[in-house]
Amino acid sequence: MIETPYVLFLGDAPDQLAAKVAQGIKDWRPENAVAQFRLPGCGADLGLTDMSLADAKTAGAKTLVIGVANRGGLISQAWKDVLIEALEMGYDLASGLHNLLRDEGDLVAASQTHGGTLHDVRVPSVGYPIANGRKRTGKRVLAVGTDCSVGKMYTALALDSEMRDRGMKSTFRATGQTGILIIGHGVPLDAVIADFMAGSVEYLTPDNDPDHWDIIEGQGSLFHVSFSGVTMALIHGGQPDALILSHEPTRETMRGLSDYTLPSLEELRDTALPLARVANPDCQVVGISVNTQQMSETDAVTYLADVEKRMGLPAVDPFRHGAGRLVDALAAL
Repeated sequence: MIETPYVLFLGDAPDQLAAKVAQGIKDWRPENAVAQFRLPGCGADLGLTDMSLADAKTAGAKTLVIGVANRGGLISQAWKDVLIEALEMGYDLASGLHNLLRDEGDLVAASQTHGGTLHDVRVPSVGYPIANGRKRTGKRVLAVGTDCSVGKMYTALALDSEMRDRGMKSTFRATGQTGILIIGHGVPLDAVIADFMAGSVEYLTPDNDPDHWDIIEGQGSLFHVSFSGVTMALIHGGQPDALILSHEPTRETMRGLSDYTLPSLEELRDTALPLARVANPDCQVVGISVNTQQMSETDAVTYLADVEKRMGLPAVDPFRHGAGRLVDALAAL
């Protein structure tokens, strides 16, 4: 188990979205976020107190979490002095990057010398099966996006929170590093060998009570040429009964792909739903989740109303305004 609370390391993240791991922990488990630690030139700010490692230790932090999700998932050499210093001070380290802590000789040596633990959460810990496509009991919902990093995880966590508040049966099923760090377990889907990805999602969402909802954390996008594979695994392995379309309306191009523009919500619906019906013929699109973080309240409300009228589905920002109407749509299935 990763010891809490955390000091969230933002390193030299160029912008807020690059620190999405730390942002997710701060937003959904604020009790675990003691402070943030930033290098000079960092372009992200969680609104937490900036502390030195010593001050954060005094405030109770036990683990330094690398809260940055950079392209390729690499441990920057610019971070090494801080990471080694943290181990020397008695911290554990936790990371969800593809570049594993355990593969860095200097970090391993420091952890062995000072007794710290290296937690690599993006390492599969189970021998997952190949998907068999067997229909499972219970209900499942998956958010699919027009792009990466548009709010699919936030949608899932908001749905789970609202369902629990209503006394409904639900479980948030983490499939990425941030979700795993928030709830402590899950499947690091993008680190699973391709042939076993859909099977790992079947494993994650087993038979359950007929009125129980598995809320599956979405990943990637069918329209993002770098990361579409994980989305397909979720769609077929998850066999969702319901899809929620996720979108960020102020983004002009795909995250990390400046030559690609985002599809429309209609294109996303018309692509994702037939694929979902391969594994679950009864799947339906029940609502739209819009990340309006970059919009004023007035502009957000106007945009949501326009989308709802155009698409004929409830359109909400579940983090800003709550997930109630999306849960209503799911409860009506």
